[in-house]
Amino acid sequence: MSAGLVFVAGLSRCAHLTLLRAHATTASLHQGIPGSLWKLGRLNHVAIAVPDMEKATALYRDVLGATVSDKVPLPEHGVYTVFVELGNTKLELLHPLGEKSPIAGFLQKNKSGGMHHICIEVDDINAAIADLKAKNIRTLSAEPRIGAHGKPVMFLHPKDCDGVLVELEEA
Repeated sequence: MSAGLVFVAGLSRCAHLTLLRAHATTASLHQGIPGSLWKLGRLNHVAIAVPDMEKATALYRDVLGATVSDKVPLPEHGVYTVFVELGNTKLELLHPLGEKSPIAGFLQKNKSGGMHHICIEVDDINAAIADLKAKNIRTLSAEPRIGAHGKPVMFLHPKDCDGVLVELEEA
């Protein structure tokens, strides 16, 4: 206990102000005042770009025994998708659809495919986007688009997310 007091006593003025702000935010949450207008939810899926959709689908369905969806074209996103059910989340297999597919460019750089993005659910996509933009997190489009699950999605720039392409999907 006293070690904690010594540590706090040794903090700079800036660190003290940060601790006070954190305490005030926590106190507000306990009083029923929301700290944020949106909430990050569960991992919805991990997307994998594949050079051969039939081969990849067969691997998960026939070799690994997973339940897989039909192949669905999403021309507005330039991809074909297949979802692999995993119980607690999904894998999304992506294959290029059309000449301007972002997956075609990815596969040119990664011939055997690989992880393309992660998708995390949010309870309010518009509030999340406004908040993240205010925090200087770039998005890859001006407005949310309808994703593979028929829900609004937004991709966050990987350079602002530790090198990971992050898709937010409204739950």
